[in-house]
Amino acid sequence: MSFDPYIHFQGTCREAMTAYQALFGGKLDLMPYRAAPEWPPGTPEAMRTSDLVMHGTLALPDGRCLMASDFPPGMGGDPQQAVSICHTAPSIERAREIFAVLANGGTVIMEFQPTFWADGFGMVKDRFGTHWMVLAPWRSQALSA
Repeated sequence: MSFDPYIHFQGTCREAMTAYQALFGGKLDLMPYRAAPEWPPGTPEAMRTSDLVMHGTLALPDGRCLMASDFPPGMGGDPQQAVSICHTAPSIERAREIFAVLANGGTVIMEFQPTFWADGFGMVKDRFGTHWMVLAPWRSQALSA
């Protein structure tokens, strides 16, 4: 069994998911609200014609997905509150690179640094409001405890 995150944005889903694709690779599919084949009676015109993202999927090479959407037009919401996406990079160098890209324009919560469980770990809230925990490969001695 696996879990794949689904995150929400307030109008910046397309920009965020495009940036995540540039950083992590994979295939990106975005469907705007206006592309829905049908709507129930009474659906507001603003929703039926919106270019905001109703559903997006970034399918990664390892078989995992990052999914996302914009909140519907006119609907409030707090994007990514109290949730973090954890990414384990294949090397310390790649982890540092990913952390630096996510931190650009964002807020560093914990600097990327060595820890007792990994060669590197850091936490950041990126410019889109997504909280990330980035780590390098786990230290084997931490796993054998």
